[in-house]
Amino acid sequence: MICYFGLGSNLGNRQEYMLKALSELSLKMKILQNSEIIETKPYGNVNQPYFLNCVTKIDTELKPDELLKICTEIENKLGRKRSQKWASRTIDIDILFYGNETFQSDELTIPHPEIQKRRFVLKSLNEICPDLVHPVLNKKISQIILECK
Repeated sequence: MICYFGLGSNLGNRQEYMLKALSELSLKMKILQNSEIIETKPYGNVNQPYFLNCVTKIDTELKPDELLKICTEIENKLGRKRSQKWASRTIDIDILFYGNETFQSDELTIPHPEIQKRRFVLKSLNEICPDLVHPVLNKKISQIILECK
């Protein structure tokens, strides 16, 4: 299954946390492509340091709940503390897409429900997969980014 993850860091050595997270992911699944790492303004809680963000395209046979478990383990290993929504963090790994499938559980919604509102995610997705069609919105990433405020 081809999947896309969004990664972000705004605490400590952001670049190092991003690279360590990508390295950890590569031990569990095949990374096919990474977008450029970009610096972005915080989203949600804007009173915090700027983020580094990127998107990675992976190939995996793991199910969504297994991917979430791995992402959470990597976040914890790299010192992520969960205090409040949109708080600063050493690393954040979001599952954006799982092929063209949708998935819903108490812990996870795929596609990520905020993709169309997050220009920084759309910019990175557009870099590596502009023709990817959002399975709920039924629009290409290249179209969604044009509609994003």
